[in-house]
Amino acid sequence: MTTIAITGVPGLPEVRPGDDIAELVARAVPALTDGLTDGDILVITSKIVSKAEGRIRQTRTTQSRTDQGDGRAAAIEAETVRVVARRGDTVIAQTRHGFVMAAAGVDASNTSPGTVLLLPVDPDESARRIRSGLHERLGIRVGVIVSDTFGRPWRHGLTDVAIGAAGVRPLDDFRGRSDAYGNELSATVTALIDELAAAAELVKGKLSGVPVAVVRGLPGLVTADDGPGARALVRPADMDMFRYGSADVVHARRTIREFTGEAVDPEAVRRAVAAAVTAPAPHHTTPWRFVLLETPQSRTALLDAMRDAWIEDLRSDGFSEESIARRIRRGDVLRDAPYLAVPCLVTDGSHTYRDERRNAAEREMFVVAMGAGVENFLVQLAVEGLGSAWVSSTMFCRDVVREVLGLPDDWDPMGAVAIGHAAAPPRDRPRRDPADFIVTR
Repeated sequence: MTTIAITGVPGLPEVRPGDDIAELVARAVPALTDGLTDGDILVITSKIVSKAEGRIRQTRTTQSRTDQGDGRAAAIEAETVRVVARRGDTVIAQTRHGFVMAAAGVDASNTSPGTVLLLPVDPDESARRIRSGLHERLGIRVGVIVSDTFGRPWRHGLTDVAIGAAGVRPLDDFRGRSDAYGNELSATVTALIDELAAAAELVKGKLSGVPVAVVRGLPGLVTADDGPGARALVRPADMDMFRYGSADVVHARRTIREFTGEAVDPEAVRRAVAAAVTAPAPHHTTPWRFVLLETPQSRTALLDAMRDAWIEDLRSDGFSEESIARRIRRGDVLRDAPYLAVPCLVTDGSHTYRDERRNAAEREMFVVAMGAGVENFLVQLAVEGLGSAWVSSTMFCRDVVREVLGLPDDWDPMGAVAIGHAAAPPRDRPRRDPADFIVTR
């Protein structure tokens, strides 16, 4: 049986900017019964690494609590790449490292009043430097983990995880192996360095004043080279099922005009329809219908008929054949998409009035509800990992669309949605200042 020993390293002084963590640990090692040996793994709290690297920020210039709060908020904003969720003063944010954590890792604990600690700029590089420094001073090969405290979705409490690592295998991939019952494992990848970080926290702790622990008994995890580090545990965006938090789910919707050939999961589109029909609507009606074109034949038949109708309109407007060909190419986004949906408006339950003014307003209410449903649809497609583009072309040839798709006369096609897997990330777009769109009275 494997026996693992986890020992706190006592005697480290208060760390200050410019201190050498490897030197401090080397000096403290004699206090351990057996010192450090090859194959040991050091787990080091990120706070002392941050202090040594000068990642300290002043949060106030006066004794005002408001001043301190504003300074911490500014530090969080500076460290944030993407706000994932926000509730009151609590912010869950993605850092430039790719970590998703409370306050973007900005921490006001275990630091002098009026200051906060930021995460190391490159925790993997920090771990590599400490590992190299210990080898130079003590002539040993150890693994080094830099740890920090994370919350977990759906669970109370905090635990330490690895944000940096060097010389230790970060993951254990069991995929392709069989369990004791002969079942082949298809998804099990164990985060070894997170497990080590959490275990080491049992002898470190928030209030113990012991920021370093030694894990002994797992020399097989220590590698000759520095290895990929903790970065190997950051899930790529396109594989992250929980990427969009409450703060940025609406902004996840972007128009995508280029798609891969990968097939679209019809169930994902149906889930998007389920989101669409939660939109508000007048008079407790349900004015949304979605025609899903799931076969190449249905898509080609519709797009060919729409193209012919468009060409006829352009010719009657007097456009040249060259100009017509150029304009027709704008519809390629629909032809290139592996899946199409045609949202339709149905005004069952609308009220009829004696005058055109109120009748027009009544229809506009339903059109607004339709727009809300389409927006819900597009946002949910983005959450499902699908790209989309809403194109208005069906609105210019509604009779043609109804005839080709066999729709009732009272179904009003309100554009078409091209759906697929994005061939490339959407282009960055300038941030729009909401103040430009607001009038107050």
